[in-house]
Amino acid sequence: MKLTAFLSARGGSAGTAGIIGAGFSRRDIDVALAACTIIRIRRGHHSLAKEATDYRAALELRGLLTCLSAAPTYGLWTLVPGQDLHLCVGHRSAPAGAVSHGRCRHPGQPWLPVAGLADVLVHAVHCLPELQALVMIQCAVGRGDISLEFVRSQLGGNRNGRARSVLELVIPRADSLLEVLANVAFQRAGLSLRRHVEIPGVGEVDFLIEECLVVETDGGSHLEPHQVKKDRRRNNASVAGGYLVLRFGYDDVVHHPERMVAEVLAVLEQRHKGAFHP
Repeated sequence: MKLTAFLSARGGSAGTAGIIGAGFSRRDIDVALAACTIIRIRRGHHSLAKEATDYRAALELRGLLTCLSAAPTYGLWTLVPGQDLHLCVGHRSAPAGAVSHGRCRHPGQPWLPVAGLADVLVHAVHCLPELQALVMIQCAVGRGDISLEFVRSQLGGNRNGRARSVLELVIPRADSLLEVLANVAFQRAGLSLRRHVEIPGVGEVDFLIEECLVVETDGGSHLEPHQVKKDRRRNNASVAGGYLVLRFGYDDVVHHPERMVAEVLAVLEQRHKGAFHP
C-alpha cells in the first residue's frame, strides 16, 4: 500500500507513530514529503497535500472533533451538515469560527483526531437544537454503539435537565431519522399511535394512528422504481384491509412537520364525521 492510500483511508491525515506502526519507514515519509504528495501539518503529524478535511484542521489546531463535526466519523444521522468546526481544545480557547466544547472525559477515536462517542453525544445535547441532537443519539443507541443509560449517566445534576429531556424522546427502534421526527410530532399532537405494526397482507407499517390510519415515512429509497411498485401494492392492501393510508417524505417530516400533523388530523376528523363510512 502506498503512503498516500494509507492516509486517504484514515481521513487524509495521521501521526508519524501511526504511519510507522502501519509498516512505513521514516524514509517513506521523507520521500513523500520531497515529492509534495504529503505535507507536515505540525511536528509528528502528516496529511495529504490536497486534503483539506476537518481532521487536518483539528490536527493543526491541536484539538479533537466533536458534536456535529464528529458525526460523519461515527456514521451518525444528521439533519444538517456542519458549517462550523466543533472542537475540544482542552482549556485553550477555540480559534475564530470554531465552536468550543468542554473537555473530553472518555478515550477518543484510536487513530483520528476525534473525541470518543460518549463525549460527542454529550456535547451534542448541550450544543445542538433538540431534534438535531436527538437523531444523533437515536442512531448511536439504536445500533447498539452505546447504551441510553450510559449517556444518561453522563448528564446528572440540575444543569443537565434540558439535555436529559432529549433522551426521553429516544424510541426503542427507528429504521430512519424520519421515524424519530415523525414520532415526536405525532406524540406532541396528542395522537394515539403504535409503531412498527404488523398488518396481515401488508406487512410492517411505520405507524398505526388511532387504530385506523396507516402512516408511512418514506426516505430516498422509496423513489426507486421497484420500491414505488412495492409501496403501491402495500397501499392497496392496506385500504382493502379497511385502513386509511398517508405517506410522507423527507421534506414533509423534516421541514413541514406541522403540515404533516395537520393532514393526519384532517383525515381523522373526516373519519369521525363518517366521511369514509358507507
